[in-house]
Parts: sequence; structure tokens; C-alpha cells
Amino acid sequence: MCLRNLHLLSIDHIIPTMALVYLRELDEYTKFAIWKIEESAETLLSGLQLDTREKATLDSFGKGKRILHWMTTRVLLRYLLQTDEYIDCPSDENGKPYLVNFPYKISLTHSFDYAAVMLSSKGEVGIDLEIVKDKVVRIQHKFLKPEELAFIQEENSIEQLYACWCAKEAVYKLQGNRGVSFLENMTIKPFDYQAQGVLQLQLTTPTYSHTYDVHFEKFGEYMLGYVVE
Repeated sequence: MCLRNLHLLSIDHIIPTMALVYLRELDEYTKFAIWKIEESAETLLSGLQLDTREKATLDSFGKGKRILHWMTTRVLLRYLLQTDEYIDCPSDENGKPYLVNFPYKISLTHSFDYAAVMLSSKGEVGIDLEIVKDKVVRIQHKFLKPEELAFIQEENSIEQLYACWCAKEAVYKLQGNRGVSFLENMTIKPFDYQAQGVLQLQLTTPTYSHTYDVHFEKFGEYMLGYVVE
């Protein structure tokens, strides 16, 4: 299905106060959106249709950001799909979300006050959004090999480390296999950091090898990474 043929519903039609801050169409098949979470749980719930399984999932979250993150990704998914119909969006045995009754591949992410959804009728996708903090320095050796750490630029080290993390997380979500290791199975080729760019990531497993072009960009205090199959 061609996304260009979809007529976007009014945001107010779904959630009256919905704060859509970024909507990007990569091509006629693939798009993603980011939304700042400013709604209450009650307001978000009014934009959803939930079955028994989903209601049980919400009940298990209790109160706080986790429930807001879950609901915002689902409401944003409704906006991107442009439908008032029930959206069946379970997760597989590896925790990867998928759509039962719509012909799209999806990826969901959230971080603090933002949530994002990516969907495509072309192939698998992956998206990751992370708030940029200096704590990443303490764990850099856990997700980057020595040869990857060697190309990190001192003047933009925090941002570049997050670009690497978001890229690996995006590819991890795309491929959907829990057994894949950021450190052992993924290798990022040397790249110069910019506020917006593309890096190459080699994914290698015993049965598969592929190089992905992963887009990254600074989004306020956050780093965004996304990839399309």
C-alpha cells in the first residue's frame, strides 16, 4: 500500500491535545512520527480501543511513565495508520511488536517525554530515541568494540556514542532476534559525527550477514536513529 495515498486525519480527531512535533515521510512506503507526551492517561485512553489482553497489559504497568509510553505509541500508531478501526498490535515471542490486521511493519520507541512510531509497507524497520546524557561514557565498552571506539571524536564524543547506540538499537529492533549482541554481532564502520547523518552497520550472525545504512540525527536533547530493510 502506498502511504502517499493516505489522507491524514486531523490530529484533533484522535486526541484533542496531541503534540505531534516531528512527522517525516522517507518515501512513498515509509514514515515515522515523534510526539511529545503532554496528555494524561485518561486522555490517551480515550483515543484507544483495547481488548482484554491489552487491558491486562495496562493493569500490569501500574502508574507512571511506562503506561504513558505504551499508550502514546498506540495512539500515534493510530494516527499514522489513519484508521478508526481496532488495531491489533501484539508482540511476538521475542518482544517485537507487529500488526495483525494492517499490511505494515512497525517499530516503536520512547524516552522520557517523547514517543515515536515508524511504519512501512516496504520491509522491516527499526527506530530508537534516547535522551543524551554523559552516563553513556561509562558503558561505551559494553556495546562498542575497541576498533569502534577508536573513531569516536573527542569534541562530540557523547553525541557520537549515542548515535552508535541508537543505530545498534534500531537494527536490533528491525531484525527482531533476542539473541543478537550489540558488541559481538554488530560493527559500525568509521564515520564522522554530524548533527544529522548516515552510518553503516554490519550485522553478522552464524546464519546472516548484512550491512545497513542507519540514519541518525540530534533531536533537541535527544538522539534519533532509524533504519529500513
